[in-house]
Amino acid sequence: MKTFTRKAVRVSVFSLGILALTGAVLAANFPLGVPAAGTPANEHVTDKRPLITETSIDFGAYDPHGDFGSDQNVSIEHLFLPWEDVDLSTLSIADEYALQRKRTLLITVEPWSWSVGWRVSPDQLLNGILSGRYDANMASVCSAAAALKSPVIIRWAQEMDETDNQFSWAHWKPESYIAAYRRMVGVCRQHLKTAKFMWSPKGNPALANFYPGDDDVDVVGLSVFGYQKYDRDHFGKDRTFMEALEPGYRLAERFGKPVMVAELGYEGDQTYVTNWAETVAQTHPEFPHLTAVVYFNDREIYPWPNGYGRPNWRVVAGPVTN
Repeated sequence: MKTFTRKAVRVSVFSLGILALTGAVLAANFPLGVPAAGTPANEHVTDKRPLITETSIDFGAYDPHGDFGSDQNVSIEHLFLPWEDVDLSTLSIADEYALQRKRTLLITVEPWSWSVGWRVSPDQLLNGILSGRYDANMASVCSAAAALKSPVIIRWAQEMDETDNQFSWAHWKPESYIAAYRRMVGVCRQHLKTAKFMWSPKGNPALANFYPGDDDVDVVGLSVFGYQKYDRDHFGKDRTFMEALEPGYRLAERFGKPVMVAELGYEGDQTYVTNWAETVAQTHPEFPHLTAVVYFNDREIYPWPNGYGRPNWRVVAGPVTN
């Protein structure tokens, strides 16, 4: 799948009203909890929500289907938006939705357009950012966010340490990414005084090379996904959440910042899902900086390499779109 397909999918969701938030209200009556542990391992999993208890860390979701709409355990609402070809006035819909549910808004700003016709090379994008050509784009996003009443976390140009060619900015050298990130945070701060800023690598070994510095990072975000078939092929066993989190967390903890799993998902048989669901939001003494996990409640947007396709992370059984 090419990059433009990702954009097209995002547009179809966004056009329904900032990530289908109106649909969330209609689809919010699902039961909480995880399937019973005694369910046969190969039986189709119908509900794989994380288990939330009184001792859990903060839990959030990117939730275009509204499966967490009435879930009082959710304290973070995750949104994705481009900085071109977007109606930023619709952020007020997200704000109202979050306010009603007492949720913080985690806004991932992707420095491109989701328009199918958008064509800007990685070098063109980088040069445009560093020359100030895109200052107005970031200023518009942050000015719109400044009018919101919900607490806001800005996550800009995520997973820059990934090498699978998904994002234009993943082609930049570390020093170039750092310069671009710092410039955009500086622009945003001129218009949005109260936001926190999340630097969000995927969690690969080279992530530290892209660290922008303590002054421009309030929170470190990581991406952690558990796909049973991939685990068995590459590790010879089913990995736990803690095993999947460990490498990226150990690289990130050196910065002394709060760590969040900004994108989380898992897919497999009942035993695999239950293990992840019962552990992802729990307090883990071995990860003292981990403060929150945010579930990516949709099918994977971009295909995994080597024929693994697009895992469906959605927590409840539902139609799987192409």
